[in-house]
Amino acid sequence: MKKLKQWFFLALTTVVLTGCSLPGLGGNLSGHKTISITSGNTTEMQVVGYLVEGMINHYIDTETNVISNLGSSSMNHQAVMGGDADVSAIRYTGTSLTGELNEKPETDPDKALEQVKKGFDEKFDQKWMPSYGFANTYAFMVTREKAEELGLEKVSDLEPYIDDFKVGVDSNWINREGDGYDAFVDTYGFEIPDLYPMSIGLVYTAAANNEVDAVLGYSTDGRIISEDLVVLEDDLHLFPPYDASPVVTHKILEEYPELDKVLQKMANTITDEDMQKINYASDEYLLEPKTVADEFLKDNNYFEDAKPYVEPVDKGVLE
Repeated sequence: MKKLKQWFFLALTTVVLTGCSLPGLGGNLSGHKTISITSGNTTEMQVVGYLVEGMINHYIDTETNVISNLGSSSMNHQAVMGGDADVSAIRYTGTSLTGELNEKPETDPDKALEQVKKGFDEKFDQKWMPSYGFANTYAFMVTREKAEELGLEKVSDLEPYIDDFKVGVDSNWINREGDGYDAFVDTYGFEIPDLYPMSIGLVYTAAANNEVDAVLGYSTDGRIISEDLVVLEDDLHLFPPYDASPVVTHKILEEYPELDKVLQKMANTITDEDMQKINYASDEYLLEPKTVADEFLKDNNYFEDAKPYVEPVDKGVLE
């Protein structure tokens, strides 16, 4: 797989290019439809939106447009369903499974992926593409120093120390159904005596400053890098999978059949650690998401050498 270079430091020298578009393979042909792409209001969603736009511009001779700052998965969904967009650059399995599809949470990543693929195809006439390779989910984490000192690698490893640990968590998580605190106790079999509710944006600094011993944050947040934290494995699978994928309408695939291969090129190309670095580059150095996306695509040669992705088929799920 690709070698991730220190592209985000090199990006500091390219801020002046923020307003520039990636070149396509030629001029736009008269009458071609603009492919509209939704992203979101987080750094991660915005960067991925421009990654998708950059790939399309590189491989397909057409105009593109990114609809940014959509505040939720449902808003992305409505934009596509209403005909205002053709591609959702990033959707998460766990979010769409319980949201747009209104189904029960599923902790098995493969089953969750098959369910959203089947559901979006049948209910919405859309194709849920393979995952980019990363998942942005809730995750417990500790400082690197504490992880090495106590040998902490997975959530279960916290149990022997939990009576002496202060744990900072997202305020919304405590009463959350399905994968909140009650589900944590049921799944892992121990309680957290000293639980400190706080804004999700504060947990990373609280851990780094040793104000708490462990925190619950998001697995691809760039502050994991800046605060030198270690993500603990959710070894008993408390949290539903939130694997990230693009979603595209069958209608636009009929008009641009090559779009399917372009998006397939991005399958399994971005790891959780890559996404942490991408988010870190944009947030830490105040780089525009488009600048970071452009640099990442150039550094990875637009995934030119990506092998064709063969999607596994679970006949039991699809029948």
